[in-house]
Amino acid sequence: MIVRIVRLHIDEARSAAFDALFWQHCDAIASQPGCFGVELMSVKDQPGVRATLSRWESVDALNAYRASKVFGEVWPATKALFADAPEVWTYELEKGGDGAIFGP
Repeated sequence: MIVRIVRLHIDEARSAAFDALFWQHCDAIASQPGCFGVELMSVKDQPGVRATLSRWESVDALNAYRASKVFGEVWPATKALFADAPEVWTYELEKGGDGAIFGP
């Protein structure tokens, strides 16, 4: 399983528009094959900063989403709200010695 974190620098005047866009599409993103959920995070003292955290079965599942119609609608609308380039990290979840992945 992988975790994808995307830190977004949104024009502060447009952060409410970004939040509305996220909530409009989050169920469609979360229902993509191989997606185990997507969350929106904010930084209290930085109103233009948002981050999304999504969990995926594999990099292949994430890449399939990135080639999907949903991504093709969401990403251009999101990019139009940027104040600066996003930062992106993809992590593999570590397994314990018994193969268990820890967490919810």
